[in-house]
Amino acid sequence: MFWDCKAALLVEVGKSYKKISLMEKVKIGIIGTGFIGNVHGRIYSGLENAVISALYDIVKEKAEKTSKTIGGKVCDSREELFDHCDTVLVCTPNKTHIEIATDAVEHEKHVFCEKPFAIGTEDAKKLLETANNGKGVFQVGHNRRYAPVYQKLKELIKTDCAHSAHIKMNRGELKNPVWTGDVNVTGGFLYETTIHLFDMCRFQFGEIEELVAYGSQHEYPELDEFSIIFKFKNGFHCTFASSSDASWHFPFERIEVFCHHRTIMTEEMEHLIDSQGMDANFETHSFAMTEKEERWGYVKEDKAFIDSILNDKEPPVTAFDGFKSVELVESVYKAIKTGQKVRFD
Repeated sequence: MFWDCKAALLVEVGKSYKKISLMEKVKIGIIGTGFIGNVHGRIYSGLENAVISALYDIVKEKAEKTSKTIGGKVCDSREELFDHCDTVLVCTPNKTHIEIATDAVEHEKHVFCEKPFAIGTEDAKKLLETANNGKGVFQVGHNRRYAPVYQKLKELIKTDCAHSAHIKMNRGELKNPVWTGDVNVTGGFLYETTIHLFDMCRFQFGEIEELVAYGSQHEYPELDEFSIIFKFKNGFHCTFASSSDASWHFPFERIEVFCHHRTIMTEEMEHLIDSQGMDANFETHSFAMTEKEERWGYVKEDKAFIDSILNDKEPPVTAFDGFKSVELVESVYKAIKTGQKVRFD
């Protein structure tokens, strides 16, 4: 438990207490120093209220390389890393998230877990329970929620009565990097790519009531093409297409929302086009000149995590949100396997 008292927090650590000034920097430990670990590391190293304290990667040379650019003690184990930080970023391959995040929670650390929250509904339920029983903040890395283009979309559809949408989330291939096509690492194509916009569906349109789905396998040794229809509890509905080998044709992700004589359309994290009325007019909101880490939502995501820690409040993307995105992935696979509609309570 945390309580605010004259610009200080008392944090229970086992049977002892450690006083942390609100002016003190949050000590960040990063587990996994690949692409995404370095993205977050660069951002946190530039924040006034955070410092990179520790790094750990099973390939030590990778951690050493990262340390040279953002700092941090290179550790030989997770246990050593836990000794040098109060906050842990889980930036490892998908299937390792539950084991590492659970370990961090049990060590009473604040945890930022990259998506996906877990692989499979049962593991997601276990991690949800662990996160809810933990003493620290637990945030899940669904960065799209913080992207200016999607925050603008949410703002605009609040002003109109949106009734349906078409969504696509494609990849050009599953070969680069090589592990993106390895189900033993990713858990499946939906976990690696499509889950981003599954989470976005809930963020923009609310809870889903039911879905039907169709899938097929073409280029890779797994289901790699998907067509889905979502019906939401508020009556909203949308079609959703996701392909693993669609080429890198721009935009590879897009949301088209249909309102009353109005279409609001995103083009990746670059642009939002708002067409209103009965003639061919439209307004374009462009974010293309924004730095990529800002444009893709990573900066605001990381600042929100630190803010939640320092102010003892629930993060914007909770463990429950992470669980719901996993539930959607598994429900789509189930609908394809059984040929039946999936309903949610």
